[in-house]
Amino acid sequence: MNNKTSSPIVRLIAALVVCAAFWALDRFVFAHPALKVVAMAAGVLFCAWLLELIFGALKPASHRGRTVMTLLASLTRYVAAIVILCWGLSLCGVNVNTIVASVGIVALIVGFGAESLIADVVTGFFMLFENQYNVGDIVEVNGFRGTVKEIGIRTTSIEDAGKNIKIVNNADMKNILNRSNKASMAVSSIDIPYGTDLEKLEGQIPGLMEEIYEKNRDKMLSAPRYLGVQKLGESAVTLKFVVEIDEANIFIVPRILNHDLLLGFRRLGVECPFPQLDVHGC
Repeated sequence: MNNKTSSPIVRLIAALVVCAAFWALDRFVFAHPALKVVAMAAGVLFCAWLLELIFGALKPASHRGRTVMTLLASLTRYVAAIVILCWGLSLCGVNVNTIVASVGIVALIVGFGAESLIADVVTGFFMLFENQYNVGDIVEVNGFRGTVKEIGIRTTSIEDAGKNIKIVNNADMKNILNRSNKASMAVSSIDIPYGTDLEKLEGQIPGLMEEIYEKNRDKMLSAPRYLGVQKLGESAVTLKFVVEIDEANIFIVPRILNHDLLLGFRRLGVECPFPQLDVHGC
């Protein structure tokens, strides 16, 4: 069992033991407000951690489902903190309703001071309902590209290809480029000599495209397509090819396509040219 899996379980067991111990003391030894508060807090934390464990264990196939699970897990932590605070005050003999009514104006003032916090929470709910992006989507935000790992009430966690995690406040998730909405395109350009019989080569390209696709069905959504002559260079003719792929393969597929095109052209008798310099003596 890895650390990520065992950590919540250990916390659950610890909270359950503490909860049971304080309940037994409170029930059979003595009753004290502080003891009641600790027992209540342990019970609430146990329930919260249990819910988080359940949400984490559920692995919906859809990105939308995983988004809801992470958002619910984040919401559970905030709700647990509020419940512990209010219930704890009540167990200590404090009239919570009176406090809530009396601090209405103060709460309003604090609310203006916590404008960014409110903006993060509101933006998080709007993103959920508008389905702008979900857990598992590949997005680009302010030049940072990565996979959405978690969407919380206040923040969104994005992991890049180097496993670095960037935590962005929901209110700062602007001008998002969601690259998972549609299939992406991998592009490859390859040079051939001017002396190549282009018409003959173009007749052989469809078979080569199917061959490349059969070898890479797990990474390509369809067979690569030949778009035609891209450029007439100084010493070569540049041909352009594209293929539909999932965004997750945007870096690896162009390398595969370049590799297979190079070897395929060689089998067809076409060598890729390289710059040459003719030196003439005086």
